[in-house]
Amino acid sequence: MHLLDANVLITAHNLYYPIGRVPEFWDWLVHMGGTGQVKMPVEILEEITEGSEIGHWLNEGDNYDALRLDEDVDPALVQAVIEKYAPDLNDAEVIEIGRDPFLIAYAMSAPADRIVVTVEASKPTAKRANRRIPDVCKDLSVQWCNSFEMMTALNFTTGWRSRT
Repeated sequence: MHLLDANVLITAHNLYYPIGRVPEFWDWLVHMGGTGQVKMPVEILEEITEGSEIGHWLNEGDNYDALRLDEDVDPALVQAVIEKYAPDLNDAEVIEIGRDPFLIAYAMSAPADRIVVTVEASKPTAKRANRRIPDVCKDLSVQWCNSFEMMTALNFTTGWRSRT
């Protein structure tokens, strides 16, 4: 299962697959969500602004439900992820890292079967709240990839419907 960071949807819409221009991508995401191959934890879905075009898209039909990962996270796993940023983060730093620890913690609950998907690039020199998802995943032996690696692994094409 590929677990998407909010930035995957935001970047796809803003840079290369606008909802109104490449609806095949967005329909494919919903289809993949329905088959359980792509999901988003509710904590990550909540990061997407209600009034945004992506927020409107999420609220159409079954889009939200198809993508939503319907399970609760283990708080101990979230804490383990936060400690990989730094064991002594202050409140401002916890706010700065946002919901990323939840995404990684959900992947930790089934590490052989889950892959975190993010557009963040590794930056091993970053410290504390500035650490990137790929680096924290690496420290925790959690699989991760970028959007394009996910699309390749799941064989996305604009003609995907003809194969289903």
